[in-house]
Amino acid sequence: MKKDIKCVLLIDDDKVTNFYNTKIVNKHKNFKEVIATTSGEMALEYLKEAKLGLCLKPNLIFLDINMPAMNGWEFVVEFNKLDKDFINDIKLVMLTTSNNPDDFERSKQIISIDDFINKPLSTDLLTNLLENHYKVKTY
Repeated sequence: MKKDIKCVLLIDDDKVTNFYNTKIVNKHKNFKEVIATTSGEMALEYLKEAKLGLCLKPNLIFLDINMPAMNGWEFVVEFNKLDKDFINDIKLVMLTTSNNPDDFERSKQIISIDDFINKPLSTDLLTNLLENHYKVKTY
């Protein structure tokens, strides 16, 4: 089965990281559109607009933990307040440089977080994610 991820939402306060991750996602043949935001607030606004049909709904969100104003954990709290029918099929992946084992353990306790991946993103990580979370065999 071949499944394409129509839209990926990147949430990272570092513009260089967003640029790099956009390039990596665009290199992978199973991923189509990439939207990059530099804050949790911007991402929540994007999701509200997507719910109204004003922009593409993401199938997958890559979320950084350490960001100013609203960190990744605070974003997850607000994400979980959104319409359950809308967010139910969105995969949420923490993408971080954090080596703190508490962050990994915390991510496992939150049902809406589907995975915890260390930066940098790579095409191999994307392939593994497709196979593990979307049951897609890539060719």
